[in-house]
Amino acid sequence: MTPQFLPTPDNRFFLIAGPCVIEDTDSPLLIARKLKEITTRLGIPFAFKASYRKANRSSLRSFTGIGDKEGLDVLARIKEELNIPIVTDIHSEEDAAFAAKVADVLQIPAFLCRQTSLLEAAAVTGRTVNIKKGQFLAPDAMVHAVEKVRHFGGKDIMLTERGTTFGYQDLVVDFRGVPEMQKNNVPVVVDVTHSLQRPNQPAGVTGGNPEMIETIARAAIAVGCDGIFMETHPNPSVAKSDGANMLKLDLVEPLLKKLIRIREAIL
Repeated sequence: MTPQFLPTPDNRFFLIAGPCVIEDTDSPLLIARKLKEITTRLGIPFAFKASYRKANRSSLRSFTGIGDKEGLDVLARIKEELNIPIVTDIHSEEDAAFAAKVADVLQIPAFLCRQTSLLEAAAVTGRTVNIKKGQFLAPDAMVHAVEKVRHFGGKDIMLTERGTTFGYQDLVVDFRGVPEMQKNNVPVVVDVTHSLQRPNQPAGVTGGNPEMIETIARAAIAVGCDGIFMETHPNPSVAKSDGANMLKLDLVEPLLKKLIRIREAIL
């Protein structure tokens, strides 16, 4: 796995965080710089996450990005200026090689976690592959996704829990899935923001329940996850994607301090 992610006795979990998508050329760097300052101060390994393009949107009118090359260029600037690992989504086989020019971790969206050709394309880049568990899958079924990446030569793999479909317009997190997926001998991350989405809204804009982010995060750390994934923004109400379930940027540090205390208590 990418060395920066490795939990150690002093760094008991890692953080993957950032805005949902690259919205412009300047604000992602400001967010990344703030997150690096916080995680450096707290001694938490950190990788910046943002999608250079959002392909799996509910509505045709939804914001998808500022352009593939432009979005990836912003991620490259963040990586170079701040010297931090980059995580970004891919949605097609062609995306894998393109994103791997910059990204340290290629993230497979939950809806695509069974796509063999996509997993193969990610594996052959040699980058770490973070596979989000499909909302429609049991945790033990993720063994097949892990086997596919390993079969095609991928060695560094992570799995991310992001909730399971509960009815038509809600998700629920089954924390039994964390130790179950850890049986694959890969780090398991809990996505504490997407897990609180309320998808399939009639308006075509996904809802959310950000008031419960701390609850999900505290439970994830207590159950022994290896990392936390969260999307954050200085002002989620104006974010161009997933604002309804983001954590406000100025709430990140207080939450991480609580999570550190919880992990220390159970070690």
